Amino acid sequence: MFWIAILLGVVEGLTEFLPISSTGHLIVASRLVAFEGKRAEVFNIFIQLGAILAVVWEYRARLFRVVRALPRSAEARGFVRSLAIAFLPAAVVGLLVHDFISEHLFSPLTVALALIAGALLIFLVEALPLPGRTELAEATTWPQALGVGIAQCLALWPGFSRSAATILGGMGAGLNRRAATEFSFFLAIPTMFAATSYDLLKNFDALEPGDLSWLALSFVVSFLVAWASVRWLLRFVSSHTFRVFAWYRLGFGVLILLVLRTT
Repeated sequence: MFWIAILLGVVEGLTEFLPISSTGHLIVASRLVAFEGKRAEVFNIFIQLGAILAVVWEYRARLFRVVRALPRSAEARGFVRSLAIAFLPAAVVGLLVHDFISEHLFSPLTVALALIAGALLIFLVEALPLPGRTELAEATTWPQALGVGIAQCLALWPGFSRSAATILGGMGAGLNRRAATEFSFFLAIPTMFAATSYDLLKNFDALEPGDLSWLALSFVVSFLVAWASVRWLLRFVSSHTFRVFAWYRLGFGVLILLVLRTT
């Protein structure tokens, strides 16, 4: 169990904020090590908290400034309002279709199809002449936030990627590449915390005695790897497009389909 906990923590930390789908990679990784079922699902859900904490830690100064300025700053209140607006569509749709998704979409086949669909969307968005008017995540307007929120609904399909959906949605709504990426990070805090808390409350009884120590290990690994991934991605997007992630998604999705076809 030690190496499974390490593996899941590394996979979650590496993939949560890159536009390649952490859920999809965790489903495939769990299948490869024969760690599946409700117990594995709780592990995969819980370690997302480590990734959330990594974003909070990386942006602690900016988050603190926003919170401190709320009583007197219209800009700070506008930013919080934009995050709330972006959060709502996926939250509402997710509550309505949660059981269907859990029962029918958590499989390598659906993940492979979602990876390929997301890759095609990345190619499409990167080919469009998008203006990128907004240069700061905190300056995201409520219509832009609504566009991001609607796009985030795509991430309810396991394998599509919450990061891919929200970053591409932000770019389509007029945020530049870095602002869209950072707004995606900020939006991850309420979105992932709410989704993780909801799933943990429903499934926590699936754990076995002694699992808490393995969960703690995965949590710490996820936090450290996600923190490094966030910092790397911000440097990467300053001078690169997302096409490399599209090619990776396309190749990984096709590989999964080929393996499924031969087994």
